[in-house]
Amino acid sequence: MRYARARHIRVIPEIETPGHARAAIKAMEARYHRLMKAGDKTAAEYYLLSDLKDESKYRSVQGFDDNVINPALPSSYHFLEKVTNELIAMHGAANAPLTTIHFGGDEVPVGVWEKSPAAAQLAIKDPPVPGTDELWFYFFSKLNKMLQSKSLYLSGWEEIGLHKKESNGEMKMVPEPRFFKENFHVDVWNNLHGNEDLAYKMANEGYKVVLTPVTNFYIDLASNKSFLENGQNWGGYVDVDKLFYFIPFDYYKNMKEDEEGNPANPARYKNKVGLTEAGKSNIAGLQAPLWSENIKTPEQFEYMLLPKLLGLAERAWAKDPEWALEEDLEKGKVSYDQAWSEFVNVLGKKELPRLNYYAGGFKYRIPTPGINLSNGQIAANVQLPGLIIRYTTDGKEPMASSKIYTQPIPFQKGVKFRVFDVTNRGGRSMVIN
Repeated sequence: MRYARARHIRVIPEIETPGHARAAIKAMEARYHRLMKAGDKTAAEYYLLSDLKDESKYRSVQGFDDNVINPALPSSYHFLEKVTNELIAMHGAANAPLTTIHFGGDEVPVGVWEKSPAAAQLAIKDPPVPGTDELWFYFFSKLNKMLQSKSLYLSGWEEIGLHKKESNGEMKMVPEPRFFKENFHVDVWNNLHGNEDLAYKMANEGYKVVLTPVTNFYIDLASNKSFLENGQNWGGYVDVDKLFYFIPFDYYKNMKEDEEGNPANPARYKNKVGLTEAGKSNIAGLQAPLWSENIKTPEQFEYMLLPKLLGLAERAWAKDPEWALEEDLEKGKVSYDQAWSEFVNVLGKKELPRLNYYAGGFKYRIPTPGINLSNGQIAANVQLPGLIIRYTTDGKEPMASSKIYTQPIPFQKGVKFRVFDVTNRGGRSMVIN
């Protein structure tokens, strides 16, 4: 944290609850059994996170059936307050600001707590907490009050501020009214399949929204549809342009691809909720997650991170550009093309060369060349100016000593193109078959 503070970076700790908590749950169960053997029942139960008599059946997205904290146990709140106090102390020791703790809230599966005796007991107390849906709001209400008592506010994924509502025979997620004025900061990731306006709905109702749309900001998604590209594809494909052209206050206006990577249909956004003036004041920022469960090396991490992160920086640290505000679509396109040209020229000619050396150098993604076949000629181009295209005609992999592409060449099978940076590090090659 001292390292971050010295670089003007504020660290927001994320403690996953009530789901994604298997390590903590198992640790507290081991503690329970150890202290019970020692004959100290009170201490054993004090930090317990699971109802040991719970026979509920569930399965998380990751395949676990024992990774969800039980909100009906007072001991769960003892544990989470202990964690909160430790985080406050850590930040204090580092002289680093702490204004919020992110307590997760995502990916809690169906079936949790349904057969928990502790939950059943809580359901008949005064006031009662009937059913697992209400237990969810009971949990985040208690966390919120605990944080407020320490002059902190609650952050979490969008789910902490949503409830289920039936509409036309379908269950929809809608903003939860009881938290409208509680200063909840929510990371809204879901802009898929009917939830395109969820972020704006929550902001309009008073939630502080961190825009985290999967289709544009999940930089762990592959850059394109090639099966050779690293990354996921469940929310589409994300390259540096997806982050650059995102318009925070009117993202419908410039959505170019859907979650399958196909051209977006403008009609899809026609009747969606727009951002009100009050809602604009509730947009707290932008966030680009890089989920790392499938990232195994530092080189792979840097490949996914850069240069995508620079697209986020351009959009998050600057006011809306002219092309985002232009109402005439044709004029807006001309303005955007000019802005994009300026951005990629700075990126390719100035920022990427710096990244070759800064902090020991970064292995950022070097784009693959674009290829066009026309009239017996092969033409090639590259996304970022300043990079060099080299090629071979003998089927061998292009190297730093291979010919530099300057103009279209006659078509023949087996020609390979590859892009290099100024240090002669090459990207993935493309072959003409």
